Amino acid sequence: MATDTLTTAPNQLRALLEQGGLISMPCCGDALSATLIEQAGFSLTFMSGFAAAAHRLGAPDTGLMSYAEVLDQGRNILEAVSIPVIGDGDTGYGNPLNLQRTLRGFAKAGFAAIMLEDQVAPKRCGHTRGKAVVEREEAFDRIRAAVEARDDDADILILARTDARALLGLNEAIERANRFRELGADMLFVEAPETREELATICREAPGIHIANMLEGGVTPILPPAELEALGYRIAAYPLTLLATAMQAMTEALDALKAGRHPQRLMAFPELRRRLGFEAYDATAADYGPNRATGSKA
Repeated sequence: MATDTLTTAPNQLRALLEQGGLISMPCCGDALSATLIEQAGFSLTFMSGFAAAAHRLGAPDTGLMSYAEVLDQGRNILEAVSIPVIGDGDTGYGNPLNLQRTLRGFAKAGFAAIMLEDQVAPKRCGHTRGKAVVEREEAFDRIRAAVEARDDDADILILARTDARALLGLNEAIERANRFRELGADMLFVEAPETREELATICREAPGIHIANMLEGGVTPILPPAELEALGYRIAAYPLTLLATAMQAMTEALDALKAGRHPQRLMAFPELRRRLGFEAYDATAADYGPNRATGSKA
């Protein structure tokens, strides 16, 4: 039987982008957060490197996770959901040939797109200190290598990110974004603009499909979805909203237990079981073994 190519993750993402309007994209770090995003009705998610490092290592997003660890974390997420997932490919984990291997690995795993950036390895969160970007030609070589691998044998979209704004200024970031698009990147991500005016300038001076990074506490202002759409953005990413919410809730619960109180803000146990799939599991398990449902089948 022939595979229905319309159901592939890259084609799902292409269809979403063709619909127009702004896509709100909460980001995940593990299979549980991805599952909750899909259950909430969102059509797209992103495996955040920051969140993945937190969930898997309990460590900062400073390039500590290896390619194999990131891919393994991604596979767990992809197996848990049916909505398309964009994967954080960082700097590609080496030279352009390493980057091509990374892209092919992400494509085979089932990611809809891969984000690749122009930071110096080991990379850092775009809103933290200590990051640096590579020279233009090295940045362009990364995207050129990614496009060649994609066009050769990998069905995956490329999200090209630049962190040049914080280090070299907005004009340099826009010039890099324009060159990324010319080289064949499908989507653009200019990280860490500092004002609404800068957000507007990016879409105006670097035509393309842009992602806005709405990181609470970061340097970019948090704008309402309708305003981002009016500025020209197609995707609004919320990279740490779920992680920050979960960590705050967990620390509050631990503080209560330490003080001899029982936490009050808990998901009801039946709801927790339902969201984790116990009911569906039990219903299927009833068809097998001693608990098999009786009755003849046509």
